[in-house]
Amino acid sequence: MPANLTIHLDYFFDPLCGWCYASAPALSGLAKAYPDALAMRPSGLFSNGGTQPMSTMADHAWRNDTRIAELTGQRFTEDYRDHVLRDPEALFDSTHATRAIVALGAIDTRLEPVLLHALQTARYVEARDTAKPDIVAAVAAQVARSHGHGLDEASLADRLVRDGELAKRTDGRVRETLMHMRALSCSGVPQLLVSVGDHREMVQGADLYGGADAATKAVERIAARAKARSN
Repeated sequence: MPANLTIHLDYFFDPLCGWCYASAPALSGLAKAYPDALAMRPSGLFSNGGTQPMSTMADHAWRNDTRIAELTGQRFTEDYRDHVLRDPEALFDSTHATRAIVALGAIDTRLEPVLLHALQTARYVEARDTAKPDIVAAVAAQVARSHGHGLDEASLADRLVRDGELAKRTDGRVRETLMHMRALSCSGVPQLLVSVGDHREMVQGADLYGGADAATKAVERIAARAKARSN
C-alpha cells in the first residue's frame, strides 16, 4: 500500500462500557494486526462528571450485560452481579481505570488495549470492582510486569488518586476524544474510526461485536475502497 494510504485506527471507548467489553475480541485482533496504527480514545463516559452510584445503574447494567452475553458470548459472572453491581457502596466510575490506561500508555502505548481488556476481565469475570484505585493498580501492575516493565502497585494506586499531572494528561486525552467525536458527528462507544490516507469510515455494530476476524476484514474492506479511490 502506498505510504500516503497508511492505515490508522482510532478506537473510542470507556473502561466501564459493557458494549466495549463486547468488542474486546475485535480490539485484541486489531491490536495484533495493527499494533503501531491503533490509537486508544477514552471518552470519559463514566468518569468525573459521568460518575454515578452503582445503585442507580445496577438493574440497567445487568439487563444490558445479559443481552451482550447472549449476542456475543462474552462472560458476565454471577459473582460480578452479586458483588460488584449489587454493592450498595460502589460507584459507577471509570476515572481511575482511565488514568491507569494513560499511565501505562506512557510506558508503551501497546499496553493500553491490553490493560483495558485485563480490567474488563477483572470486573465482569473475576468480580473485582474496577472503580477502586487499589484494584485498578493491581491489575495494571500485573499487566506491566507480564510485559517486562516494573511497576509498583502501591505507588500507582496513590498516583491514580493524587497525581495531578496524570489527571491532567488523562483529562486532555478525554477532551481530545470528545473533540474527535464531535467532528465526526458520532456519539456513544465503542466505535472505530478507520483512516486510510484521507479516506475515513466508521466501523460499528456487527463488525465490532463479531470478533477479531470480522473487525480485521472490515478494516481490509475500507483499505481496499481507499486504494480503489486513489487509482
